[in-house]
Amino acid sequence: MKAAVSSWLQAAMPVARRLFARRIVLAAALVLPLVTGVALLYPMLSDADPGAIEIGQRLHAPSLAHWAGTDELGRDVMLRIVHGARYSLLIGVVTAAGAVLFGTLMGMLAGFFRRLDAPLMRVVDAMMSFPDILLGIALVSILGVSLWNVMLALVIVYTPRVARVVRATTLVLRELLFVDAARALGVRTPRILCQHILPNLMSPILVQVTFIFAYAILAEAGLSFLGVGVPPDIPTWGTMIAGSLDYADRAFWTIFCPGLAIVLTALSLQMLGDGVRDLLDPKLRKAA
Repeated sequence: MKAAVSSWLQAAMPVARRLFARRIVLAAALVLPLVTGVALLYPMLSDADPGAIEIGQRLHAPSLAHWAGTDELGRDVMLRIVHGARYSLLIGVVTAAGAVLFGTLMGMLAGFFRRLDAPLMRVVDAMMSFPDILLGIALVSILGVSLWNVMLALVIVYTPRVARVVRATTLVLRELLFVDAARALGVRTPRILCQHILPNLMSPILVQVTFIFAYAILAEAGLSFLGVGVPPDIPTWGTMIAGSLDYADRAFWTIFCPGLAIVLTALSLQMLGDGVRDLLDPKLRKAA
C-alpha cells in the first residue's frame, strides 16, 4: 500500500509543479477548497442561526461581533454568506455536471454521425444566438421561479457551449487511425464512442467544467439581481445582494461582502480552468 501511494505521489508531483507554476493558479487552488470547506463544515461546527432576526442590530457596520456587519433585519451577513455558499456551490456543481453530461452526449453524436451534425448544430446555434442571461430569464419565466428550475435553466443555457467544444474535438478524433482500426476490427459504434472517443475528450471537458461552474454562479447572481432567480427565502449570494439593494447607500457591506465572495470564487475557478487548459494543451506546454 505504501509503495503504491509513494509511486502515485512521484507521478503526481511533476503534474502539480506544472499546474501550479503560476502563483495565481496556486492561489486559486487554495481559495476553492477553503470556500468549499467552510461552506460544508461550518454548519457542523456552529449552531448559530443565519436567519435569526435582531431588529435592534440592523445595519451595524463590521465589527468583532459581526465580521461582515448585519443586514436590514439584523442578521449576521457573514453567517448568511457561509450558509448561502452551500446553495451557490450547489448551483455551480449541478449546472456544470448537467451541462457537461448533455453537452458531451450531443457533441459526440453531432461529431461522429454526419447525419446528426447539421440538425443538432442548428439547435445549438439557435440557442447560442441569445445572450446567456436573456435565455436564462426566458427559461425561468417558463419553468417558474425555484432553486431547481434555475439550475435546469442554467443547464440548458450552458449545454450548447460544451456541445460545440466536444463536437469540434470529435470531428478530429473520428478520422484518426485508431478509430479506423477499431472499425476494421468490427468494434461496435457505442464501444468506439465510450472506449476510444470519450477518453480523448477529457481534456476539453475538464476545462469546460471549471468555466461553467464559474459562469453558473455569476448567472445565478445576475438572475437573482433581476428578480427572476432563486426565491428570496433561499440565501444564495445573489439573493443577498438583491435583497440589500435599497440599503446600499447606508450599509455598503451588505452588498460588498457577498459580492466579494462571488468574485473570489468565480475568479478562482477561471484561473484554475486556465491552469488546467495550459497543462493539458500540448501546444501551450511545448511553448512553455
